[in-house]
Amino acid sequence: MAEKLSVRNVYKIFGGDVDTALSQLENGETKETIFAETGMTVGVQDANFTVNEGEIFVIMGLSGSGKSTLVRMLNGLIEPSSGEILIDGDDVAKADTNKLRKIRRSKLAMVFQHFALFPHKTVADNVAYGLKVKGVGRSERRERALKALGQVGLRPHADTYTSELSGGMQQRVGLARGLATESDILLMDEPFSALDPLIRRDMQGELLELQRSLQKTIIFITHDLDEALILGDRIAIMKDGRIVQTGTARQIVDEPADDYVAAFTQDIDRARVLTAETAAVEPEALRYGEATVGEALRRMEELDRNALFVTDNGKPVGVVAYRDLVADGHDREAKLADERMCTDFPTVPHGTSLRDLYGFASSGLPIGIVSDEGKLDRVVEARALFGQLATSPEEEQAAAERSGHDPAQGQAATA
Repeated sequence: MAEKLSVRNVYKIFGGDVDTALSQLENGETKETIFAETGMTVGVQDANFTVNEGEIFVIMGLSGSGKSTLVRMLNGLIEPSSGEILIDGDDVAKADTNKLRKIRRSKLAMVFQHFALFPHKTVADNVAYGLKVKGVGRSERRERALKALGQVGLRPHADTYTSELSGGMQQRVGLARGLATESDILLMDEPFSALDPLIRRDMQGELLELQRSLQKTIIFITHDLDEALILGDRIAIMKDGRIVQTGTARQIVDEPADDYVAAFTQDIDRARVLTAETAAVEPEALRYGEATVGEALRRMEELDRNALFVTDNGKPVGVVAYRDLVADGHDREAKLADERMCTDFPTVPHGTSLRDLYGFASSGLPIGIVSDEGKLDRVVEARALFGQLATSPEEEQAAAERSGHDPAQGQAATA
């Protein structure tokens, strides 16, 4: 994946003697000490990250963390005290006025928290405003505005005044205005924070759906960790002007870099963030028409599993359970036949959240993770599913009991 934006060793100091403050930071002084001694404010210190083409990169932090200062440096509204901000190799931090104007017009579009719409203009005219500033002709402005409105589901409202729209619809207009410019990067500064919770969730879903088709490069600013985890391909968490951790939602929740991040994530619903792959193992499947009852029992005992998938040319065709085969009383040399298999078995695609596996886990059967071609790639056992959500030995034991498997007693007990 191609790198679109790179931030390298970026600092922002507000105040007089910037060099002195930078030197103090290099010597390990805190921003609080620097402010107390010099009156200078450290807005951002030593920010480093890259954003890949086509990804949603979320910068998350509480008020005063430095996220707003950072995003304003990305589009040149604030000049960094030191460091580089490269967009397709062009350094925004060192660009002159003409170069910066060109970068803004061709590379960047902003979507604001409070919509920033003109109430006396129609929806289409609001969406076309950025194009008008660029000098695009009237007919082309109209055409591109209507196209962008169609992408956000508002084309029928093109000639409505924005003051007549709901908050959620107004925010869609703001998003359409960013899309109409066809800029490479969308900077979204807390765009949904002013919306009601239900509308906000709808907008998050709509943005993800839109991203599946458009594959825009999006830098999304938020103070809400839930929102960051829902939207971000990767997330940068800021505190006191520093980026304290950058990673995927799973890395942020599963491997917090410090106590600050851990405190943020302790109440997060892990089942929503973690995917099926986090609890998956190799399928170790039996071959349809070849495996015998004895081989199936032996493999399950060796692997300490209650059941195994049976595949035909890599595709799952059934599941055999240890208990069923033992109760069957058939000759161990007999081949596995259809009547010995459960053919109503659960499968899910890659990327399915753990929460979406709960209903399947209640069946007691393993859950298959299948490829786009329908082949069995991985398997999730019920006990592994619940174990992923446990955070203590007591919870792990309780999870095992919920799954009908006692790890202390092994396969013989479950048989």
